[in-house]
Amino acid sequence: MPSSSASTTDAAKSSAPSGGVQSLERAFDLLERMADAGGEVGLSELSASSGLPLPTIHRLMRTLVSSGYVRQQPNRRYALGPRLIRLGESASRLLGTWARPYLARLVEETGETANMALLDGDEIVYVAQVPSKHSMRMFTEVGRRVLPHSTGVGKALLAHTPAAEVRALLARTGMPAATDKTITTADGFLTALEEVRRLGYAVDDNEQEIGVRCLAVPVPDSPTAAAISISGPAGRVTEAATDRIVPVLQQVAVELSQALANPGPAA
Repeated sequence: MPSSSASTTDAAKSSAPSGGVQSLERAFDLLERMADAGGEVGLSELSASSGLPLPTIHRLMRTLVSSGYVRQQPNRRYALGPRLIRLGESASRLLGTWARPYLARLVEETGETANMALLDGDEIVYVAQVPSKHSMRMFTEVGRRVLPHSTGVGKALLAHTPAAEVRALLARTGMPAATDKTITTADGFLTALEEVRRLGYAVDDNEQEIGVRCLAVPVPDSPTAAAISISGPAGRVTEAATDRIVPVLQQVAVELSQALANPGPAA
């Protein structure tokens, strides 16, 4: 997913009023830059990427450290702090709530169970689901965590990640076989990601559970890496059904992205 930090900085420089509001926008921009850098950075790195002078960054980071949102490491570098975890967990729950009307529309138009998932560290976590109305339907518990290599949403979320990063992730997680259809080699998974980029959607064809097919697409420009999917019995989610379902998935993903980007009415 493309990073949003550069645009945030541009907006802060061009439109933020002076005083406290500008400081607030700059502080959030620094937090986003830290996340983009893997969660730990030095002041000089932040200064180079943000264009802000070192004294300004030092003052902002001192405030964030005192609030618990950033912590200073023994090596003098700065890392994202534990107080952000509670905020992130609450925001993830809300993200699922905001997505539910869009997932409900997917169920209405495709007839299959609709899901939303995020990439959390090295794992996929399901944050929302609306079940199919069929008596035979798929059910994934909200909050369930799975490894990316055996899921459609995992492929959709990693499709545009550099190959070296994908290999590193797979080395950390391993690639256990959930079924005899699961991809269990890094080269095989990277080939599958090439296919996702070519087609514009991902498929889990009996790879997580025998008898189940899943179609997934990323949510473009989501504030955090997110994907939506439908899942159902392989006898219903056929190749012919795929041609009908994928355009619906892609359209709903765009509309959900636009809704997430809308900050809502001004206070």
